[in-house]
Amino acid sequence: MPGLIGKKIGMTSIYDNEGKNIPCTVIQAGPCVVTQIKTVENDGYSAVQLAFDDKKVKNTPKPMQGHFARANTTPKRKVIELKGFVKDWKPGDVITVDYFHDDTWLDVSGISKGKGFQGVVKRHGFRGVNDATHGQHNRNRAPGSVGASSYPSRVFKGMRMGGQTGNKKVKILNLRVMKIIPENNLLILKGSVPGSNGSFLIIEK
Repeated sequence: MPGLIGKKIGMTSIYDNEGKNIPCTVIQAGPCVVTQIKTVENDGYSAVQLAFDDKKVKNTPKPMQGHFARANTTPKRKVIELKGFVKDWKPGDVITVDYFHDDTWLDVSGISKGKGFQGVVKRHGFRGVNDATHGQHNRNRAPGSVGASSYPSRVFKGMRMGGQTGNKKVKILNLRVMKIIPENNLLILKGSVPGSNGSFLIIEK
């Protein structure tokens, strides 16, 4: 789906027309620069390459400097490809938050906050045995049995156990657009989005 690259600014709350206090996320959506147009003839598929957020030239590899120079733009931090654009964009075109002016609902994807190694209670929502009696020892948050010892003598793939939590791509569907501030390229969506403040987001129609 077509969309833009954004950056999470933070959370706030606004009042709707009924006087309800709605928690919202403020996102800087664009301006994104079209750096390349992928075509079926040259690349085997059609897509639009977008770039966002200025980057210092000294921190940009020489091949990427040339890539951005061909689009008449400065080096950028985030580059993605999106399919499904209806309008024929050209390298060097700038897409702002006005691109969403007709939309009421948007999808947002990003990298969730990393929480390190966590047990099954926090990672998978296991209940635990806090109300156990009859000699229950200090195993209140243990996962319990993960497989039989005699047969098949192994742990099945996909068994829910402790491990790395967070720091993975998460997509939130159908977030309501509460307000658009075009002069600052700000997009205010109802609810929360994945990632910490300052992290990059992909906003899709």
